[in-house]
Amino acid sequence: MTLHMIRLCVGCDTIEDLIAWHADRAGPWTLHTRMTPKRADDLLDGGSLYRIFKGMILCRQPIRAINRVGEGVTARCELELAPEIIKVAPTPRRPFQGWRYLDPKDAPPDLLTGDGGEIPDDLARQLRDVGAW
Repeated sequence: MTLHMIRLCVGCDTIEDLIAWHADRAGPWTLHTRMTPKRADDLLDGGSLYRIFKGMILCRQPIRAINRVGEGVTARCELELAPEIIKVAPTPRRPFQGWRYLDPKDAPPDLLTGDGGEIPDDLARQLRDVGAW
């Protein structure tokens, strides 16, 4: 059964900030976390990492691999993410610590780009806030 993960994106206010931050680092997209997910097989079965920016879920990245690094008190988990960032319908989410599982039925839908191009994140938030989206 597919399962997703959700996490706050701390230090980046926009998706563009996240892309610029990663451009300064070499290697694949990797998310470091202290706890290894118990349901890793479900996450690897088509799951994605959904990111929260300033209280709104704005994008996701498919999870490619989950690796445990180190042993004992220095052990941690690394999630290898696909390089493509998929924008999703802006969805409000309250802050929390760490990460949480996200059931596919609760995940926001992907934003499809048509001939009109992409809608700016701020406009998408405002439309969502007033219930027009």
